[in-house]
Amino acid sequence: MKKTLFYILVLLALVLSACAPAGGQESNTGTETTVTSDRCGDPSQLADKIYFYNWVEYIDPAIKDQFKEECGVEVVETNFDSNETLLATLQAGGADYDVIVPSDYMVQILIDEGYLMEIDKSVVTNLANMDDLNVNQYFDPEQKYTVPYLWGTSGFAVDTNVVSDYEASWRMVFEPTPENCGKISMLDDQRETLGAALMYLGYSLNSTDPAELEEAKNLLIAQAECVRAYDSQTNDDLIITGETVFGHMWTGDAILAGLPDYGGRDGIVYVIPEEGCVIWQDNLAVPVGAPNAYTAMVFINYLHYPEIAAQNAEFVGYGTPNQAAKEFISEEVLADPGIYPPPEVEARLQWLEDVGDALQLYDRIWTEFKASVGS
Repeated sequence: MKKTLFYILVLLALVLSACAPAGGQESNTGTETTVTSDRCGDPSQLADKIYFYNWVEYIDPAIKDQFKEECGVEVVETNFDSNETLLATLQAGGADYDVIVPSDYMVQILIDEGYLMEIDKSVVTNLANMDDLNVNQYFDPEQKYTVPYLWGTSGFAVDTNVVSDYEASWRMVFEPTPENCGKISMLDDQRETLGAALMYLGYSLNSTDPAELEEAKNLLIAQAECVRAYDSQTNDDLIITGETVFGHMWTGDAILAGLPDYGGRDGIVYVIPEEGCVIWQDNLAVPVGAPNAYTAMVFINYLHYPEIAAQNAEFVGYGTPNQAAKEFISEEVLADPGIYPPPEVEARLQWLEDVGDALQLYDRIWTEFKASVGS
C-alpha cells in the first residue's frame, strides 16, 4: 500500500472514531498506548482511561495500577453505597461509566429496563473460569449481560473479646442484652436490613406480603434504640474500634475486621445465623452507551485472570466465583465456612430477588422506618 494512501486511511479512521456514538466500541483516543502484556486485548482499540462505578473498598488498588502499567489504561473509580443509588444514577442519565458493579437482584432490574450491554464473549474469554454456582443464576440465566465479580453472605460480626457467650442467631442483634444495647450496627440498605428482619421472623426475605413487611418494620423500630449506626461503609471500623460489639455486615468486611494484618483486630468473628441470611453476588457489567466499551470488556477480562482474581479476593475478603483462581488461594481461606459455606450452610441462604411492583411497598416501609428513627 502506498504511504500516502496509508496516512489518508489513518486520518479517516481517527475522524470516524471521534464522531462515533458514545456506545460504540471505537474507544481509541488517538494517543500512543504502551502495552506490555498480552492480557490487554487489541492495543489499537484501547482508550487511555475507563470510568469504574464500584462499591467502596471493593478492588485491590494495586490491580488498577497493574492494569495501567500493563495496558496503558487508567481506571478512574467512583463509588456508590447501594444498588438503589446505582440505579438512580443510571436513571438520571448518570456519568459516562464504562464498568458498573450491580448485585444480583439489581442486574435483573437493569436488564429489564434495558440498561446493560451484552458481554462480548470473544473478549471476555475468562468467563470460562467461573464456578457453576455463580453462573446462569436467575438474574442473568443465559449469562449474556454480566460477569460474576465477587460473592458472599450478609450475616453479622461479633467481638468475642467482649461477647464470649453468643448464639449463631439473629436474636443477638434483634433482642440484644441490656449490656449490648447501643453497641449494634445494621447495614444502611433497604433490602438487606428488611431482609434480616424478615428472616428472623421466619419469612422469605423476598416477601411481598404487606403484613409481613409491616411486622419487619415494627421489629426494626423496636430494635432501633439499641442500634448505634445504620452504616454500609464504615461499620467494620465501628467494631474494630470497639464502638460496637455486633455488626450486620457483608462477609469481606467482617472477615477483614478480624485480621490484624489488614487493619483489623483479633477476636472479631463472622457468623452466618441459623435462621439463614442473604447470599449475594456482585457482577461486572457494561452500561448501554458506555463510551469505552471495548476497553471495559478488556478490563473485566483482566480482573478474571486466575492470579489477578485470587489477588483481588484476598484483598477484599470475599469469595471469588473464579474456580481457576482457587489454585492461588490458601487452603485455610478456602476452608473458611464464612467465605465458602459448606452445603449444609448454603442450604439456609436466600438470594435477594427483584420483587417487581412490590418495590414501591419496600420503599414506603423503609421510608416510614427511617422517619420513625430520625435517620
